Amino acid sequence: MTTTALQDYVPEEEWPPVSTMVDGFGDQTLPASPALVNTKISQETPDGSHIEYAFQTPDTLSWSEGSSGGTAAYKAIEAREGIFIIDFVRGQGADAENVTIIFDRTNGALTTAVSKFTPSKGSVRASTDFTHTNINGHPTVHQRSSALVGKRIFYRYSDVESYEHIYLNQGTFTWHCVRGGEAGLADTDRCMVWDVAEDLYIFFWTEKVMTVEAVLLIDLSEKRSIGRMFGWDNPTGEPVSLPFDSRLSILNTTNYPQDTRKR
Repeated sequence: MTTTALQDYVPEEEWPPVSTMVDGFGDQTLPASPALVNTKISQETPDGSHIEYAFQTPDTLSWSEGSSGGTAAYKAIEAREGIFIIDFVRGQGADAENVTIIFDRTNGALTTAVSKFTPSKGSVRASTDFTHTNINGHPTVHQRSSALVGKRIFYRYSDVESYEHIYLNQGTFTWHCVRGGEAGLADTDRCMVWDVAEDLYIFFWTEKVMTVEAVLLIDLSEKRSIGRMFGWDNPTGEPVSLPFDSRLSILNTTNYPQDTRKR
């Protein structure tokens, strides 16, 4: 009998805290890349402000935005040749922000995702702001995609953590923990997808039960995902930034009948 056959519905009040996933997910297995050292990325936001990221060493960057700025530890992974996913956290506690940058050196396309916390009805929630630009001034930016719609994908994050995703439409997906600290938990949440390259996508989701914002790259050719989850751990009152990668398998793809009329 499969593990899922033994699972049942888990009420929200019985869900574990976000920190339950930390040990099971382990570390990213892909190495950090030093390729960006001594380079800078400049970005204009929709409100006209200017942001600059300067990569000083293989693991330290500085950032500046108007009168604000600072330094932070970062990790840059070269997911494909010339395509990087860069991640760092700035600030502490409820003021912490998780910044994830997807940068394509081959065409200049740049997407920045900034996840931050907001108070809401006595609890802590989170939101993520996206900015899509091109550092070369070209019109090429990452565009919304429907490429995952209909797919059911199985993700192995470690020897003890496995999830499946079912992509229902461009903005909605269902996740289900098959094995691990959240075994049996499942929900349907908001998501967004952008094209990066052939079979390579930015994927974002936000959860309505737990305070979790996730940004990652899904690579259907290499059969892996690379990214992070940023959440709030209620028992400790602290942020949780969880970098991860996974190996994936496409279980199936749903194709609806063209003619759905009753006969």
